[in-house]
Amino acid sequence: MKEIIVDASLNQTRVALLEDGDLVEVYTEWESNRRMVGNIYKGRITNVLPGMQAAFVDIGLEKNAFLYVKDAIPSDFTDVDNKPSREISIKDVVKNGQEIIVQVIKEPIGTKGARVTTHLTFPGRYLVLMPYVNYIGVSRRIKEESERERIKKVMEEIIPNNMGVIVRTAAEGKEHRELREDLKFLIKLWQRIEKEKYLGFAPKIIYRDLDLLQRTLRDMFTNDIDRFVINSKEKYESVIELIEWIAPQLKNRVELFTGELDLFDTYNIETMIRNALSKKVWLKSGGYIVIDQTEALTAIDVNTGKYVGSVDLEDTVLKINKEAAKEIAKQLRLRDIGGIIIIDFIDMNHPEGEKEVLDVLQQALANDRTKTNVLGITQLGLLEMTRKKVRQRISSILQKKCPYCDGSGRILSEYNWIHLLEKEAKRVSRHTNSEAMLVEVNPFVYNALKAEDKQIRALENQIGIRIFIRGTEDVVPEELRVRSMGSLEKMNLLIERE
Repeated sequence: MKEIIVDASLNQTRVALLEDGDLVEVYTEWESNRRMVGNIYKGRITNVLPGMQAAFVDIGLEKNAFLYVKDAIPSDFTDVDNKPSREISIKDVVKNGQEIIVQVIKEPIGTKGARVTTHLTFPGRYLVLMPYVNYIGVSRRIKEESERERIKKVMEEIIPNNMGVIVRTAAEGKEHRELREDLKFLIKLWQRIEKEKYLGFAPKIIYRDLDLLQRTLRDMFTNDIDRFVINSKEKYESVIELIEWIAPQLKNRVELFTGELDLFDTYNIETMIRNALSKKVWLKSGGYIVIDQTEALTAIDVNTGKYVGSVDLEDTVLKINKEAAKEIAKQLRLRDIGGIIIIDFIDMNHPEGEKEVLDVLQQALANDRTKTNVLGITQLGLLEMTRKKVRQRISSILQKKCPYCDGSGRILSEYNWIHLLEKEAKRVSRHTNSEAMLVEVNPFVYNALKAEDKQIRALENQIGIRIFIRGTEDVVPEELRVRSMGSLEKMNLLIERE
């Protein structure tokens, strides 16, 4: 059973896709920070980089957008197969200061600006219009050859000259009229943008793509979705209105949630989101996977954990690896992990077992709407794969870098704190006549230092200063604050008074 659950609040919309009660995809959008992919801008070339075969484009955002040469080549530079007719440099295509119409194809991620293209596309319910390309493509997910031929024949009849389309999976089984109406709407949208591009000065936005709720209805709410639940009466009415126009047969699957509890809590989605932010993911058998993410790649380690099996070691390893393969495919979708992915499955002695695990992973990835490519197992026994980067990872959207550990996820050990205490005590002894010092640390560090009391007492005897340690909430974990120094008597009075 597939369900779409929409939590619509005043300034935020969250969409969750559930498969048999499990969270497999989650999207969040704030009113003040809507996604940029699909937006069309009138920009200005600020820097042409022949060495990188790319250019920077000012589209009015904090960071300039990045335009690769292959995304900038106009149709008159290509042959009948839409491939460059000759070797082309970025200098042949754009010039500094030139105004240019571009569309965002990748969100700004980390320190990188948005990636843009001059090859505009307009997605509809059933079709994606490509106004400058003479091409007709059909989604690979439409498997039946006779249906692919039927749809292609319909498109050849209705598509204008020098325009192209990609037929989406949702078009399967749709009539001539429905496809024509979708195409008509997209052509009108393109014509409006063609007029807009001559108005005003760069940088400016010409077209803003649909919001999260509208995109969900267009792209995700198809015949294989059993329920669509939303908790806002106002948004529910707009959903019904839009569905009556694009897919009236699905209207009875839309439900307004009126329960007293929070919608995401009712479906246990909040707990599943928290789990999706954890490095360790437990498998039902008792094994677990560990997911470590860097900017360039993601490493996933598979471990047996509590699972000991019942037949032999090879059988235990195979079962854990197959279960892990399914979970990894699910986690890649849920966390929206992109780029290079390295998976360290538990070592297997037989190639047949490796093939079984690969097959399980490939089958599980078949449900992923984002393009993936499994490259195979290396000589080191690591599985390599890639997944297209489309948007920011869920961890980047819902979390930010810790100001205390600067994103490392670690703080100093208690042994280092003893060393720092020693340095501070020696400094106090060298530069003052104090008999005591009060050191304030974060409560977490305080609890760790309590276990090292013997070492601290030995330090006191060595240096000749009494050390008082106190846990204080307003001290960050990486900070050591010497609050007061003086005679032992005054220090005792201070401790008693506070």
